[in-house]
Amino acid sequence: MLDLFIQVRFLDIIDILLVAIIFYEIYKLVKGTVAFNIFMGIFIIFVVWLVVKSLKMELLGSILGQLFGVGVIAIIIVFQQEVRRFLLLLGSRYRANKRFSLGNLFSNQFKLASEASMHDIVDACSQMSENRTGALIVLARESELRDYAETGENLDAEISTELLKSIFFKNSPLHDGAAIISHNRIKAARCILPISQKLEISPVLGLRHRAALGISEQTDAFVIVVSEESGHISMASNGELMEDISTDELFKILETSHK
Repeated sequence: MLDLFIQVRFLDIIDILLVAIIFYEIYKLVKGTVAFNIFMGIFIIFVVWLVVKSLKMELLGSILGQLFGVGVIAIIIVFQQEVRRFLLLLGSRYRANKRFSLGNLFSNQFKLASEASMHDIVDACSQMSENRTGALIVLARESELRDYAETGENLDAEISTELLKSIFFKNSPLHDGAAIISHNRIKAARCILPISQKLEISPVLGLRHRAALGISEQTDAFVIVVSEESGHISMASNGELMEDISTDELFKILETSHK
């Protein structure tokens, strides 16, 4: 006879909640990407494997078990970007919730230096928006983006409105690519960024917006985009794009991010 009385421990409830949270975070990372269908296929096979194990079907359970054992490496290869984003998400939340750290000890100095340059960045974006000059500005946060900065021309210059405008001037040799700002300095220009693979991106958006989404998916950076066609200002963060924001909204976002 089947035992109809199932004993559920408190640890079992915690176990289920933790698994649910992990799967939800993974779902958010792969939602809207080509990898989503692969993830759903793997998830279905995993559920079937659990059912097979509970029914004690030894042969099929052994085959599926071996498939998952070897498939872990394949999953890491296929979901390389998603795994990187997931680990970055965990690390960012840990550092954000950590009250006592070396980063927090020096955070006030960093805030003051950043606030001194916010007006220059916003003013540059405002003027480029009026002139419909395309721009792609990456603001590094916890990650310094050194790998991406090395793909462009090293500048290591002070932030100023005129310098940002000159970088993205149409006839400038540095305008084609992204400018990376880190530690309150323009580290590099004409940098190459990864392109987002999301399927639901509007076809109206160009490569600058896709690059902004791509770098925001893989890092914790804030990315400002000025559209060459419309002059609209957009902001990308955590794989999400806020389109057509005002300069006041842009300044508030930058100011809030450093509090």
